[in-house]
Amino acid sequence: MKTEIISTEAGDARITWHPARTARLVLAVSHGAGGGIEARDLQALARVLPGQGVSVALVEQPWRVAGKKVAPAPKTLDAGWRGVWPALVGPGLPVISGGRSAGARVACRTAVELGAAAVLALSFPLHPPGRPEKSRAGELLGSGVPTLVVQGGNDPFGKPEEFPDGSFELVEVPGGDHGFVVPKRARITQEEAVTVVTDAVVKWLGSLG
Repeated sequence: MKTEIISTEAGDARITWHPARTARLVLAVSHGAGGGIEARDLQALARVLPGQGVSVALVEQPWRVAGKKVAPAPKTLDAGWRGVWPALVGPGLPVISGGRSAGARVACRTAVELGAAAVLALSFPLHPPGRPEKSRAGELLGSGVPTLVVQGGNDPFGKPEEFPDGSFELVEVPGGDHGFVVPKRARITQEEAVTVVTDAVVKWLGSLG
């Protein structure tokens, strides 16, 4: 594991690398507006994927590195992501742009511009809770590259059945909320819920060639 600080227009970002011994891809993933790279799904991907030939770069946006509690406007998030991109492509491998929640929106918005090979959207916030009319489907549908959405079955920001038809793949985490937390009485355990996420990503990355 290696950590580096990257200067961007939005301030200093931080990348924590979990390298594969012989890498064929880089998966760069950022956090959401309410948490950091300690999120259970991001940490699980960092544990599992290097063994599959995928180096994982966990990216902390500048606002988070600066210790701020509230995420900035989307354009500032995008600027931070653009700023770290040269470091992500540095190894010379195809880069999968990804994130959870707000980070997934950033990945979708910037994928074509930055030349991402694909997008991984974890807990894509299709709409604010209770506000389905405020749809962000356009960002997802406009990613312009192969896209995988992994969504909790009970995510208040958009349940799987609320998503429009499109050129993306969607995998459901049964009973999962926005953080992929499942109730104690769910038909799968918390550990199994996280495995649904990692298995789906491993399978999808394998299909990308």
